[in-house]
Amino acid sequence: MGIYFLLLIVGLCWGQYDPNTLPKRTSIVHLFEWRWQDIALECERYLAPNGFGGVQVSPPNENVIITDPKQPWWERYQPVSYKLCTRSGNETEFKDMVTRCNNVGVHIYVDAVINHMCGANAGAGDHATCGSYFNAKTEDFPAVPYSGWDFNDHKCKSRSGNIENYQDISQVRDCRLVSLLDLALAKDSVRSRIAEYLNRLLAIGVAGFRIDAAKHMWPEDVKAVLDKLRDLNTQWFPAGTRPFIYQEVIDLGGEPIKGSDYFGNGRVTEFKYGAKLGTVIRKWNGEKMAYLKNWGEGWGFVPSDRALVFVDNHDNQRGHGAGGSSILTFWDARLYKMASGFMLAHPYGFTRVMSSFRWPRYFENGRDINDWVGPPSNEDGSIKPVTINEDTTCGNDWVCEHRWRQIKNMVIFRNVVDGEPFSNWWDNGSNQVAFGRGNKGFIIFNNDDWSLNVSLQTGLPAGTYCDVISGQKEGDFCTAVEVHVAADGMANFLIGNEDKDPFIAIHVDAKL
Repeated sequence: MGIYFLLLIVGLCWGQYDPNTLPKRTSIVHLFEWRWQDIALECERYLAPNGFGGVQVSPPNENVIITDPKQPWWERYQPVSYKLCTRSGNETEFKDMVTRCNNVGVHIYVDAVINHMCGANAGAGDHATCGSYFNAKTEDFPAVPYSGWDFNDHKCKSRSGNIENYQDISQVRDCRLVSLLDLALAKDSVRSRIAEYLNRLLAIGVAGFRIDAAKHMWPEDVKAVLDKLRDLNTQWFPAGTRPFIYQEVIDLGGEPIKGSDYFGNGRVTEFKYGAKLGTVIRKWNGEKMAYLKNWGEGWGFVPSDRALVFVDNHDNQRGHGAGGSSILTFWDARLYKMASGFMLAHPYGFTRVMSSFRWPRYFENGRDINDWVGPPSNEDGSIKPVTINEDTTCGNDWVCEHRWRQIKNMVIFRNVVDGEPFSNWWDNGSNQVAFGRGNKGFIIFNNDDWSLNVSLQTGLPAGTYCDVISGQKEGDFCTAVEVHVAADGMANFLIGNEDKDPFIAIHVDAKL
């Protein structure tokens, strides 16, 4: 009985760090601003067959409709109620998506906006995605319901009511983030309404939550909400399974609020990861890939089992959030593929792949003045469907990085090498590096301005392997560069400095 109780407590303590993906599904993808019906299709036709573990979806609850500028992406982060209707779809479509994705083993993680409601200047009326009435000026949201008593105005000590000083912990957590009405999560009534919303999503079948703006809430308030959450739906998850929690905490150092403040609640988004990796891959500030030998905690990152990692996210690919111009995105396709390949091959953290849409970038004084532009949309504001081209790429201005061969195949690579140790590191002292994952996989990069031609110990069994970057194995045929591993595990690698793909990856499932 004592041992059972101890195991139960350990399970409860660790549950929120486990993404609850199926075995050997080790990455999720953020299908940013996709319609629910398109996500359901993508789970069935592409994500499940290619080993993706889950999808982070955009906030599913009712938000204000902004007309100036016209329906920006960030209107999704201005809640009006917790009703399930947005431009991605209605509640019926959301439930259908969750069911269909779960049925093929691809789980859904909801972007939960619980720190605030809409902006203080959003006006009053029913210009919201479900048509609910609200009055931002009087802080009246009857569809929840919230009133002026449910916000932190009395706690905020800044002159404007907004966050003015990020060195002041109380301001960061009690004042308004860019004028967004800051909810009083210290109140149990507010916590309960938020928990009711999240529990409704859990009952539908979601597997966990990204906690938006966690840095702007007191960790104990977040914990109080999470403590009210029920277990996952037993239709798809074992009894007693806790929701996966990962919290948005931008911590690049230099501020008093740290990612570690939130470890008790779940994982945190390690923003230093993409910022540092981008700097290295770009070869800025004298950084070299050779320095990545102790990547992870050795670079001052949070512990691996507390980290959710990514090359870019929906904020910082637009210059918001963290990392500035060092962040690599789909606009830098060659370098982006290499950074994604490194992330997916390396054992540190739990990985999330970004899937974006194009927007008309226009820079003035170094700033993209179109960074607000929302998803590909019709004249009436409805989101355009994600169309699939004959070559499996996406149309209608959807980028679909997760469908790029190099990234998709590296998601599979990560699944194959799951649990294998980091091994056989090699570097040339500059920007040519290689490493293995036990006896299951090996990857090599050439980010120098000269060719690479080297024989290395791979740790792999002898045989001929398909490089899953230049192509892939299809039955008994290889559409890619072939790599021959000798009986002693040695193999020769040749990567020109102008090759389209500046890296090669092989794994045991790609052996001929």
